[in-house]
Amino acid sequence: MSNTNWILFACLGLLAGSSCTPKKEAVKQDSFGALPDGRRAMLYTLSNPHGMEVSISSYGAIVVSVKVPDRNGKIADVVLGFDSLDSYLNPQQSHFGAVVGRYGNRIANGRFTLDGAEYTLARNNGENSLHGGIKGFDKQMWLASAVNSDDGPGVELTYLSKDGEEGFPGNLTAKVTYTLTANNELKIDYEATTDKDTVLNLTNHSYFNLAGQGNGDILDHVLTIDADRFTPVNATLIPTGELRGVAGTPFDFRKPTAIGAHINDPDPQLQIGKGYDHNFVLNHSDGTLSLAARVTDPKSGRTLEVLTTQPGVQFYTANHIDGTMHGKSGAVYGRRSGFCLETQHFPDSPNQPSFPSVALKPGEKYHSTTVFKFSA
Repeated sequence: MSNTNWILFACLGLLAGSSCTPKKEAVKQDSFGALPDGRRAMLYTLSNPHGMEVSISSYGAIVVSVKVPDRNGKIADVVLGFDSLDSYLNPQQSHFGAVVGRYGNRIANGRFTLDGAEYTLARNNGENSLHGGIKGFDKQMWLASAVNSDDGPGVELTYLSKDGEEGFPGNLTAKVTYTLTANNELKIDYEATTDKDTVLNLTNHSYFNLAGQGNGDILDHVLTIDADRFTPVNATLIPTGELRGVAGTPFDFRKPTAIGAHINDPDPQLQIGKGYDHNFVLNHSDGTLSLAARVTDPKSGRTLEVLTTQPGVQFYTANHIDGTMHGKSGAVYGRRSGFCLETQHFPDSPNQPSFPSVALKPGEKYHSTTVFKFSA
């Protein structure tokens, strides 16, 4: 089969002569197009026995699609994105589905000091650096290969970010492994090492709509976030340093609450973000894999649970998508047509000594895990 490899994992019991049903887990590999310099991107599609499929591009380590059933078994793609690589090359593509780094989220004034040395970064969000700069990890070609584990089929992607890239110090080797489990979980493992002191904050920037991508807004989705506090921001969306309680504010999602219930309240923080675009301080932040958030679409019955080892999660409601962008199958993406739950360390941590450290030193190994678990 041209340009297609299938890796099938058989039930080990068959080899021993016992009776069992072979697993239908697979990794399918196809061409996803070419960059202007001729390098070709590949698309890896993972599948499990329950009909769930996830497609990952070697360009940007992008989650291109996540197809899951609703309460009636109807399959829909629940992440925003595009049908072709060319659309992902558009600089206005809003980081759909990508791994962002070296530093996910913002660093104030595009600079930070580490070990007494000041580093100046590319500024691509007003005076601030956002999601790694002008050409962050989301705009790089990653080396990719299909893998399998006891948890299920997956794809492993690696990228060498050279010393000085976008202003960050150190040669950093990053590895991201996506695994699709038999429990309808998309597991993301992040690893990295460096040869020089640096800062690092990796996350995935998928926009979800549990009704199906292109199927209206997400304001009736019901959200729970396990966070008693959030980090309020200044006019340029840089944290002020305060850890503010959510009680009595539109940021209280400790009980299931519709995303649209308070999104238009006259709250100064919502006015700054033009909706939700804030980091929540998770209650379980000891580095163990814990439930951070849960979202349910009442119409389809689809539910997404987000588990992570990270101390924070950025909740973003696609406030700047304006209806001019056409996604998969020609769908028009309007304002609040998706939501992001970006597991992370806090924004601007390199300049905020009271925030959890994002420093990575030679000899250390960075590792974090996030799980997107779907059910209906």
